[in-house]
Parts: sequence; C-alpha cells; structure tokens
Amino acid sequence: MEVISLTSVHYQEVKTIFEDGIATKNATFTTEAPEWDDWDAQHLQICRFVAIDKNKVVGWIALMPFSNVPAYRGVAEISVYIAKKARNKGIGKKLMEAVISEAESNFIWMLHAKIFPENIASIALHKHFGFRVVGVFEQIGQLDNQWRNVVLMERRSQKVGL
Repeated sequence: MEVISLTSVHYQEVKTIFEDGIATKNATFTTEAPEWDDWDAQHLQICRFVAIDKNKVVGWIALMPFSNVPAYRGVAEISVYIAKKARNKGIGKKLMEAVISEAESNFIWMLHAKIFPENIASIALHKHFGFRVVGVFEQIGQLDNQWRNVVLMERRSQKVGL
C-alpha cells in the first residue's frame, strides 16, 4: 500500500468511498457526493492524499479551510474516509501521518474534526494522533429528519504555530 497525492484521476474511486461513508449515516451530514469541480473547490489544494493498494484507491484524506478570515489561515478541517473492505488495516493511520506531516510543512497549526459520536472508529483514529475532544454540538443538524450531535475534536501542532 502506498500513499500519494490525490488528483482528479482518483476522484471516481474517492467519490465511491465517500458515497459508502454517506450510506452509513454516521460519517457526514452530506447526502450526495459532489462532482470533482465542487469537491476540488471545497478542499485545500495541499494536504490531499489517497491510499492505493493493488492499483485501487482504498482510502482518502483531505483538508478544508476552517474560515476565509485571514486570522484562521493556519486552521483546517480534516476529512478521512476508508473503503468498506479496507477498514481496520491501518490505512487511516498512514493517511493521517501523511496529512499531518504536510499540514505542518505548510504552517497549518491546528486541525479540527466534526465527528458523529456513533463513529467510534473515527474518534479513536483521531485520538491516536493527538486530537482531543473540545466539545459537542448538540442537535446541530438533521439527517433523515433526526437531530444529530457532532463531537468537536482538535489537534494542535507541537511544531508550528507555537
């Protein structure tokens, strides 16, 4: 397995993995995966990776800007998705290592995640990399007409932004 930069060439497989995550109802409020141009516009041009195993994308990770306010330019939101058949094989850890390293190289000092509390595997992955729970948005949004909570997690770099 190798981790490489995510490009438009990978997007159909990335989209399929995203759609699998959407189908779980525990990964995102998003109900439909965007097409490449919209996905590309929403994410930073840096810090986007895919995990490739046997010539197939088995996971992806990318960052989105936290805000357009200049004071927040070192803060980004993280998204990580692993293909259903590839979960629990360490792929998430490899992707997190890559994105954290590149984020710090680009002076991103804080990463944050919004995770459904039911997504225990994602919370555990983030905790493994030093993310901590900083709060819960209670009943922040509806999915399938049900109010859902979101756990807020953050990771502050020990290398940049001190």
